[in-house]
Amino acid sequence: MTVIRQLDETEALKALPDLCDILADCVEDGASVGFMAPLAPGEAEAFWRGVIAGVKRGEVLLFVAEVDGRVSGTVQVGFAQKPNQPHRGDLMKLLVHRRARGLGLSRRLMQAAEEAAAKAGRGLLVLDTATGELAEGIYEKLGWQRSGVIPDYALYPDGRYCDTTVFYKRVAPLPGR
Repeated sequence: MTVIRQLDETEALKALPDLCDILADCVEDGASVGFMAPLAPGEAEAFWRGVIAGVKRGEVLLFVAEVDGRVSGTVQVGFAQKPNQPHRGDLMKLLVHRRARGLGLSRRLMQAAEEAAAKAGRGLLVLDTATGELAEGIYEKLGWQRSGVIPDYALYPDGRYCDTTVFYKRVAPLPGR
C-alpha cells in the first residue's frame, strides 16, 4: 500500500533514517541533487535536519511517499522569502529510492506538493533539474512549462558538468491577475 503524507517536524525526525537513505541512494545512482559522491558520513543527516528546521519555521512543506510503511520517496516546497514574492514557491528535491521507482510515486508526490502549495497561496512554482535526465520528462508530463536551459549549472556526483533545465507551473490563480 502506498500513502503520500505531509510531515510535520516530529514526523520528519522519525523519518530521518529513511530520508537519509533515499538521498544517499539517489546520489549513488548519479542524480545531480546538490551532493558529490561518495556522500560523506553525516552529510545527508545535516541536510535533512536543515530541511526539518525549515518545516518547523513554516518555510518548507515536506512530503513523503510510504510504500508498505517505509518512506521511499520525498519532495519539498520551499516558500520564497523575498517580500516581493509571496505568491511563489520552489519545488525541491523530488527523490525516489531505486527500490520504489516505477510505482508512480513521483506523480503522486508532485500532485500533493502542488495542491498544498496552491492551498498555501503559492500559485506559481518553479524548479530546476538536470537536463536530459528522467525527471525532466516527468515534469513535462505533469504539465510543467520549460523556461530554458542553463549550461554547466552544476556537477553530477562524479564531477562531470551538468546543464540544468528551469521549469515553472501555475498551480492556482494569482491575486490581481
